[in-house]
Amino acid sequence: MLYKEEIKKIVVIIIGALIFCLGVNLFIVPVGLYNGGVVGISQIIRTLIGNYISIPNNFDISGIINFLLNIPLLFIAYKSISKKFFVRTVVSIVFQTVFFSIIAIPVVPIIDDRLTACLIGGIITGTGIGITLKAGGSGGGIDILGVYFAKKYSEFSVGKLGMIINAIIYGGCAVLFELPTAIYSIIYTTFFGLIVDKIHYQNINTTAMIFTKENDIDKRIMSEIGRGVTLWHGYGAYTGEDTLILVTVISKYEIGQLRKIVNESDEKAFIIFNEGMNVVGNFEKRL
Repeated sequence: MLYKEEIKKIVVIIIGALIFCLGVNLFIVPVGLYNGGVVGISQIIRTLIGNYISIPNNFDISGIINFLLNIPLLFIAYKSISKKFFVRTVVSIVFQTVFFSIIAIPVVPIIDDRLTACLIGGIITGTGIGITLKAGGSGGGIDILGVYFAKKYSEFSVGKLGMIINAIIYGGCAVLFELPTAIYSIIYTTFFGLIVDKIHYQNINTTAMIFTKENDIDKRIMSEIGRGVTLWHGYGAYTGEDTLILVTVISKYEIGQLRKIVNESDEKAFIIFNEGMNVVGNFEKRL
């Protein structure tokens, strides 16, 4: 069962890589804009190389450059984050390299208007990376560094790292190319980030309060999800019957798993979820 679930996640990550590369090669690159993160650095290097070496217009070598730049970051993912995250990220990066190389860049932009291309490209690429993150992988690059530092430092924000690196990238675009290129690339990245946030809820903590008459739910939560549970006995004011009250704190991604456990044990159980609260103390951060 676990093997099948892992295969499903890998397939989703591959689909996410395809969607991301389609958005970049079909809508962003043709209008001369640049992605954020390591992909953006790869695109800038590609452009600079193209000034000295003849590269086919419809072939994007930035995927290969992106793969090479990600090798040291993958080492960090393997050693410091988790093996599953490493494997899923490798799959994403490898397939990004393949898709960037085989998806032909239109000689004539599909959408001429840069602002519209930013919007459409941002929606498509954000969807691709969003579902990749939701499947437990990442697009590589600064995502790896972000997760690494977020696990190491409780107050660290993945978004802050992305903002700093992207500011450097687009500052470089303004100097190397032209100011409008940097401005439209920033607009594109903003749309991209909004879509990613809509799909991927990173590290949103949720309190779950469960009312049940079954005795095994707390044990299943601890063994299958790996979360602690506080339990006390109560009774229904209307029925006067004894009931168990369970309280646990989980991440937003674990809500579906918790619901499954509760429904399998007690179809009549009542659950209250409270999202977005802060947790201080011994709570494992799962990104």
